[in-house]
Amino acid sequence: AFDLIEAAGADGVAELFAVLMPLFAAGALNPVPVRSFDVRRAPEAFRFMSQARHVGKLVLRMPRALEADGTVLITGGTGTLGALVARHLVTEHGVRSLVLTSRRGPEAPGADALVAELAALGARVRVEACDAADRDALAAVIDRVPATAPLTGVVHAAGVLDDGLIETMDTDRLERVLRAKVDGAVHLHELTADHDLAAFVLFSSLAGLLGSAGQANYAAANTFLDALAQDRRARGLTATSLAWGLWAEASGLTGELAEADLARMARGGIMPMASDLGLALFDTARGTDEALLAPVRIDSGVLQAGLVAPILRGLARGPARRAASAGTAATGPSLDQRLAGLSAADQEELLLDLVLADVAAVLGHGSGGAVDPDRAFRDLGFDSLTAVELRNRLTADTGLRLPATLVFDHPSPGELARRLREELAPEPVGAPDGNDAVEALADTAVASIAAMDTDDLIRLALDGSEES
Repeated sequence: AFDLIEAAGADGVAELFAVLMPLFAAGALNPVPVRSFDVRRAPEAFRFMSQARHVGKLVLRMPRALEADGTVLITGGTGTLGALVARHLVTEHGVRSLVLTSRRGPEAPGADALVAELAALGARVRVEACDAADRDALAAVIDRVPATAPLTGVVHAAGVLDDGLIETMDTDRLERVLRAKVDGAVHLHELTADHDLAAFVLFSSLAGLLGSAGQANYAAANTFLDALAQDRRARGLTATSLAWGLWAEASGLTGELAEADLARMARGGIMPMASDLGLALFDTARGTDEALLAPVRIDSGVLQAGLVAPILRGLARGPARRAASAGTAATGPSLDQRLAGLSAADQEELLLDLVLADVAAVLGHGSGGAVDPDRAFRDLGFDSLTAVELRNRLTADTGLRLPATLVFDHPSPGELARRLREELAPEPVGAPDGNDAVEALADTAVASIAAMDTDDLIRLALDGSEES
């Protein structure tokens, strides 16, 4: 054993570094891996080290507040959410230098008023026309940040929508959404690698965690942001991805949502979130050491009813109740039991009530009585997204594997109910109807019992006594 400093001396160590550093710069040698932990997770870091699970070095990093003399870059900074965050950083975090980028820059609606408002609060604001997906343009924006107010924070709030079902998704629609979210995030990640950032916040979406009808491209883009935040953390870089729920204040992404869209989200348990709550959650996220957080306002009553995405059911305060179908209590007989013994006409009427109740729920009507059973789904206001929601509801109600084109294959509620009856209660050739059906079932049961041997009868009796 020997001490390198004592063996080589200061001059010898300097000579070693003189030889090694060019090799590192040329890529001939690579530094050992470094994995960092927030100091608030020090027990986890030491446990990780004690179990010899690491390769290379472990580092504890200190959380940092945004500095007043540093600059924060916000992509999508002239949009609704970007502007909210800009005001919040100035008023609540004391940030005095901001760079706001958007595709239209100073020509964006409200940009001049926003700059004037922030300037009156004591902030220096520069608005730049820059698409974050354009690496060269973004690099130029970052290079223009003055050394007297170095870049210390990044908020990536830019994004676009191009919704459509999987079958209508093509390369152009995928590229358009990924370009704004993914390309912009990657460029920010790479171009700020040498900056000492206190914050690198990615505005993701709950769509990436839960899935959202018609938003496969948007979900994919946001899931990439979530993964990028985790990857940056593994490299010892700061990063937080916020998978936002619905903001109450209309933005460029949500401003065109119709009442039916909002109602569909509410049925999934997602409620609009006021701006002050959203910004408070932004601050809460800054105070935690997690790569991915989901700031979202959830309706606990809907959770309790069990109507939401499975990933949310663990938030319910008690066991989820299965949704009732066509006005039947969740503890009542199953759909198969209710159909058994009914005539074909009564079966169809029961299933029509079920279909009308689900149609009313999807369209936001008070009851199935508000829906004309003979009117075409398109005339009732259905589109591809609401068609999928109706299919999902009927799948849950009936247990059948139903196609996404169900509404278009059977254009009215009445025709759809007849299709479901064919699937659920096909009438055998020569089958009896009404009371005759009940008698036929009784005769079958008697014949089955008569065919049992003594042991089978004993087991049947014991099973029945245990259930009672």
